[in-house]
Amino acid sequence: MFKGFKEFLLRGNVIDLAVAVVIGAAFNSVVERVVTSLINPVIGMVFRADSLDGAMRVALPGGGTLAFGAVLGAIINFAIVAAVVYFVFVLPMNKLRRPEPEEPPVAPTETELLTEIRDLLRAQGGRDVDAVPAAGEESGEPPQHRH
Repeated sequence: MFKGFKEFLLRGNVIDLAVAVVIGAAFNSVVERVVTSLINPVIGMVFRADSLDGAMRVALPGGGTLAFGAVLGAIINFAIVAAVVYFVFVLPMNKLRRPEPEEPPVAPTETELLTEIRDLLRAQGGRDVDAVPAAGEESGEPPQHRH
């Protein structure tokens, strides 16, 4: 029973997930600070309010209230957080990563090329292609040149 639990805990994906949660929590506080300290004051200046939560409220006849400002504030906050994450963290990290160098394609050998030519000639219905020795074979006769 404990062996199975130990194997579960020591799986690579469980450890990776735990690290991601811890880093995510720390990362969240950094993003929140950037948004609350830098972005929200600018938005407050534009809308002349500390928060959009109290703006654009519509009273309902039954006593409730529709808070369009709170919804708009949440949407704007989401867009700001996404922009901060992308432009402050993701974009610079992508620029720091260097792409893996691609391996140059391996050129076919002379034997492979000759075999491919022979097969193409055979497919085109070439005359006496079978009489031509395959690459690497010796026929014992001197080569004949056609003019």
